[in-house]
Amino acid sequence: MAIAGGAPALRSAQPTPPALKAVCQAALALAPPLSAGRARQFFETHFTPRRLEPGFFTGYYEPVVEGSLTPLPGFRTPLLARPAGLVGGEPGQPLPGLDPALSAGRLLPDGTLAPVPDRAAIEAGALGASAPPLVYVRDPVEAFFIHVQGSARVRLQDGSTRRLVYAGRNGQPYTSIGRTLVEELGIPPADMDMAQLKDWIRAHGQGPGEAGSLLMQRNRSYIFFGFDDTLPPSAGPIGGAGISLSALRSLAIDRSVWPYGLPFFLDVTLPWRSVALEPFQRVMIGQDTGTAIVGPARGDIFFGTGAGAARLAGPIRHNGTLFVLWPKGAG
Repeated sequence: MAIAGGAPALRSAQPTPPALKAVCQAALALAPPLSAGRARQFFETHFTPRRLEPGFFTGYYEPVVEGSLTPLPGFRTPLLARPAGLVGGEPGQPLPGLDPALSAGRLLPDGTLAPVPDRAAIEAGALGASAPPLVYVRDPVEAFFIHVQGSARVRLQDGSTRRLVYAGRNGQPYTSIGRTLVEELGIPPADMDMAQLKDWIRAHGQGPGEAGSLLMQRNRSYIFFGFDDTLPPSAGPIGGAGISLSALRSLAIDRSVWPYGLPFFLDVTLPWRSVALEPFQRVMIGQDTGTAIVGPARGDIFFGTGAGAARLAGPIRHNGTLFVLWPKGAG
């Protein structure tokens, strides 16, 4: 419905082909309920599968964390609001006057653009009052992984819950700190999932100049947030396409390659319901994006909300086959 109606995306992607909009209009005209047979017939009628190899898949989730709207003992690490003057670039279009590697800038009073400080400088206070704290969480590693996931639910001291949604980024290059540890310390990739990475950082210190903190600062990218109090508890977070995500049906894709709303078919073996490897073969929709999601055959599977989703998403780093279902008539 969002694609058919031309609703604006939260993070811009490749333009939607008119043929995809037409398919979405045709889907809205279908009378529910839709059987599996009718659904298959619809996809075969309107799409052509194109195989993309080699595919690589990871998983992500919406964290649920404890937090405070004011700094308190145990809650000292801020998540920041979007700074004044932040300008984001379009995919594949460098911002005037900035290094092509930067995807955002700050608009200066004279109308020119300047780079946004990197993670280390922002954590040291480089943005000042232009990016006020929204909420405080327990420690820097918790904040860092909220940045990586791009959204969160925060349980406040009064028992209420507020949702953080993506509101922009500093445009600096993204670096996978897990890969950094694997490459520099020779840790086997299988021994460096999300939980183990958090443990390593906490064990090596999160204070200024400590090894855990310095590792996180190797990722120069920094995310800004806003509150969205309109979503019901049952709804997933808002993805890059500007709509609520669905567990195991929403896929984050490279927005510089693909438009939102495309169906993809994943054929990969994953521990997606438990620690046991099982075939994961299903249609998913490209409804989100991420700085680390680069390349036509790269996909990030949304697993849902909370600790259970985190346990499943964390170990996902698997090769498989990705098919894009390209609308017939789109060229």
